Amino acid sequence: MSGRVPRRWTDEAVEQLLGGLLRVGVIVATAIAGLGAALYLARHGGQVVAFRDFRGEPGALRTLHGIAAGVLALDPPAIIQLGLVCLIATPVVRVAMSLVAFVLQRDRLYVMITAIVLALLGYGLLHG
Repeated sequence: MSGRVPRRWTDEAVEQLLGGLLRVGVIVATAIAGLGAALYLARHGGQVVAFRDFRGEPGALRTLHGIAAGVLALDPPAIIQLGLVCLIATPVVRVAMSLVAFVLQRDRLYVMITAIVLALLGYGLLHG
């Protein structure tokens, strides 16, 4: 990805931009989760794991506010959660960028379809 905005929003330019966005999103999400995992292993790598009992993530790591607070405190599970949030956000941002591209291309049909998809994604993420 060259980093510049295409002068003309051709289909190929949009595909290149969106492909680059997906690549960068996955790389960033992987780096963040990997950093959290490395910190977690450095702090807890010698602990014995009890597989008998399943414990989900604490309530604080189920909200964006809680994750942000944990990341600021350098809490490894919060950093891993942030990586997962970035991974989930990547295709949502792609759909949002597609919407912008279709608006700039003045493609009304795809603007409508993409807006509906983005609304459904937003609803599912916020109320799911």
